[in-house]
Amino acid sequence: MEQSENKTSGKKLPSQVKLLGAVSLFTDIASEMLYPITPIFLTAVIGSSMAVVGLMEGLAEITAGFLKGYFGFLSDKIKKRSLFVTLGYSVSALSKPLPGLFPALGVVLGSRITDRIGKGIRTAPRDALLGSYSDNNSGAIFGFHRGMDTLGAAIGPLISLLLLELYHENYRLIFILAFIPSLVAVGFTLFVKDKKIHKTPGPKLNLREFWNGAPRKYKMLLTLLTLFSLVNSSDVFLILRSVNEAGSPVTGIAAYIFYNIVYAAFSFPAGKLADRFGKHRIMGTGLLIFSFVYAGFALASGIIIIFLLFGIYGIYAAGTEGISKAWISDIVPDEKRGSAIGLLTMLVSFAAFAGSLMTGLLWDLAGPSLPFFISSFTALIIGAVLLFMKE
Repeated sequence: MEQSENKTSGKKLPSQVKLLGAVSLFTDIASEMLYPITPIFLTAVIGSSMAVVGLMEGLAEITAGFLKGYFGFLSDKIKKRSLFVTLGYSVSALSKPLPGLFPALGVVLGSRITDRIGKGIRTAPRDALLGSYSDNNSGAIFGFHRGMDTLGAAIGPLISLLLLELYHENYRLIFILAFIPSLVAVGFTLFVKDKKIHKTPGPKLNLREFWNGAPRKYKMLLTLLTLFSLVNSSDVFLILRSVNEAGSPVTGIAAYIFYNIVYAAFSFPAGKLADRFGKHRIMGTGLLIFSFVYAGFALASGIIIIFLLFGIYGIYAAGTEGISKAWISDIVPDEKRGSAIGLLTMLVSFAAFAGSLMTGLLWDLAGPSLPFFISSFTALIIGAVLLFMKE
């Protein structure tokens, strides 16, 4: 928080934070080997429509969202978080090779949803655990974690591109090989330890009681981020916009890799800036950048412009995704942190379901420009509100 901003610059990151960063690195290598090729696999190989892609992403998000809320509350109730970290990453690992073994629409959908089930189990407990290691440096901690996560998101697509080149666009092989880094990540989770939650009475697994006792700033932040998520559709639509513009799956994936490289490079510095200058300022600026980028995607022509927009989009992501959870970690006490992050991620996922489905339908009916313009305008308003919001 702002009164302690100047004391954070020299703090070292705890070893458990680094360990959780390694877990996310290898998990995202596996996940992002698949994420950019899955919509291409669905549309170019299986022959699915854009609406089906939007439905798949929406169902995946809403499944994860419900579980994020539930397991966030549960981790606070039983005062154990590492258990859910290991379980969640294990479930996701098991889902990775299925489309490669059984290439059908139902299997791809089931695999994606199973992967999101694993994410739903682990996300809120893991983020609450990260927050528990904060010592007035939550922005740096969450920024480091997002940076490691996103470094994996850059390495994974690079591996996919190499495999597509070596094995003549053999998408099925990539699904199978993605299982390997997933297993490495699961192995790291076995060394993750809980930090003791000091408060004796844990919250009941009751959403109404938690909400009634939640700080007003938390409620306001949750409302704004949920509204934003209604127009922040899945990144697969940006990838497909790039593929349409470039006429090449490889070029579309390369643009996504560039985005992740920028995102990874800026995440830790953005977190440190948030600790120093205020999380509301960095997040508000991030949403204004999002508004510019989505307006650009609505009007873009030419692959150079697409690459430039993806790079700027990486700066937006670095300034928002980890910092929002760091901000909540500052607002909510440790014994309720899993519940707070779980509720946020649940509502954001529900909103993302509606947003992804709406984007897919609007794209099929009116082309890509309309949904991108709607997202741009909404982000502009919410970003301005965050800039003037007090911490």
